[in-house]
Amino acid sequence: MSYYTSLTGLKNAQTDLNVISHNIANAETTGFKKSDTAFADIVSSSILTDPSLTTGIGARVSAIQQNFSLGPVEQTGSALDVAVNGEGFFTVVSPLSGETQYTRAGSFTVDGDGYIKNAQGMRLQVFPVDSTGAITSTTTLQDALIPATNSAGEDFAGVTISADGSVVATYADGSNETIGVLVLANFIAPQGMRQEGNASWSATGVSGAATYGQPGSGLYGSLMAGSLERSNVDIADELVALITAQRDFQANAKAVDTATQLSQTIINLRS
Repeated sequence: MSYYTSLTGLKNAQTDLNVISHNIANAETTGFKKSDTAFADIVSSSILTDPSLTTGIGARVSAIQQNFSLGPVEQTGSALDVAVNGEGFFTVVSPLSGETQYTRAGSFTVDGDGYIKNAQGMRLQVFPVDSTGAITSTTTLQDALIPATNSAGEDFAGVTISADGSVVATYADGSNETIGVLVLANFIAPQGMRQEGNASWSATGVSGAATYGQPGSGLYGSLMAGSLERSNVDIADELVALITAQRDFQANAKAVDTATQLSQTIINLRS
């Protein structure tokens, strides 16, 4: 029995090492959120078992939980680099599959067609607005699209994103046009979101459906243009956890070795 008990410990320590290694590898990934491993003990008993003599039979991984605490903010100076100062995720949609994902990595660019997109080519979502820049619908999302020219035929000259999410395009004649208000998404249980890679997540039945809002309203954080949110991985914490996981692995390996020696001793006595 001790073999299998120690084997569960070895497997758990290996899982912990894998999670910590993943965190460390993404210490410089923009918008990355670290994960923590939670464990639970395994006890097997029945109604006929004496509670005072019950022994555990190992441990298991109960959950690999994501930590959505805020990471440090780095100023970049780029108009389309945006960080969320508080709660909320940027919403992006794939133009090919229509898949919706959510991210804290706010590094965006403008493509040749005028769409604001992230590094994976997914388009940033905004609320539609009228000619005065007021939101016309909080239930309809659309791609952030910058017209190449304004109504006067003047060429596009630049774009800015304000703290309340207004995406404002500037044209050669000095005029400004609000093309939309950036959407932030929130979830009842963000830990239940599915990781998709590239510091992005998608909604699941555990996380609940996304609720959308304007930056700076209610529980939604304001925006900081010209900034990016860095990974929330603390290297010092991860290195300490790495040493602990290594010690756990070594201790369980030693327990297996001890059980082997005991078995060998019994075999030698019988022979």
